[in-house]
Amino acid sequence: MTDQPDTTIPEESTQAEVIAFSPKTEPARPPRVLSIANQKGGVGKTTTAINLGTALAAIGEKVLIVDLDPQGNASTGLGIDRRNRRCSTYDVLIGEAPMRDAVLATAVPRLHIAASTLDLSGLELEIGSERDRAFRLRNALAKVNNGGEDDYTYVLVDCPPSLNLLTVNAMAAASAILVPLQCEFFALEGLSQLIKTVEQVKATLNPELTIHGIVLTMHDARNNLSNQVAADVRQFMGRKVYETMIPRNVRVSEAPSYGKPVLVYDLKCVGSEAYLRLATEVIQREKELKAG
Repeated sequence: MTDQPDTTIPEESTQAEVIAFSPKTEPARPPRVLSIANQKGGVGKTTTAINLGTALAAIGEKVLIVDLDPQGNASTGLGIDRRNRRCSTYDVLIGEAPMRDAVLATAVPRLHIAASTLDLSGLELEIGSERDRAFRLRNALAKVNNGGEDDYTYVLVDCPPSLNLLTVNAMAAASAILVPLQCEFFALEGLSQLIKTVEQVKATLNPELTIHGIVLTMHDARNNLSNQVAADVRQFMGRKVYETMIPRNVRVSEAPSYGKPVLVYDLKCVGSEAYLRLATEVIQREKELKAG
């Protein structure tokens, strides 16, 4: 019988090998959270959330839209039927479900949404006395990425048209605020109030909070008032105002009734082109913020 060579690996070598070849686990990188906020209604918050999210996804980002408006228009505008919203942002904020359980895929690749329901309208009464009431969204988003391939790079939070607990949660969770501003007479008055709120949240809840930028919406170049408001906002806020302006466009208004972002509904219309430019500008600002 031929002697076989001893192939047993010493215990020390085995341990060393295991250490040497153990895959390195990277910690999950948190997404950039941009809350789309303005206490005024009808300024284009939801339209901006849907279409900016779609545009970011189109250029390769992995995007989650969090619908914090009890009306649920962002969810409807992305084709999410109300019957499919078995788990919603309400369930997440009252602590009954993790954020991932509320996430639904949309027809747009790399774009997901955490849908909302009317239950959100009663959230303040339910958790208003809780100590962590302002941080429910921040805590939920802290666990949304796990270091895998399906991690999100951006979270866009669609806020309700009021400065209530939902909006405070969005600001406390945000890396920055993106403000849609309609080109109309009372625009600057509403902006001043929002800036004060941002400063209060920064002082008490989220020291890192900044205004990422202001996007002028529903701009009509043929209207003198529209042009004057745009000029005034740029003079007042300077570089905080994005170069891109979202024009009044019938296709942008029509798209939500079909449950589609305008970039899917009509890619070549002026509204779609504007949102693609805005997404590029947002990414460029992100690069500048990281470099700075």
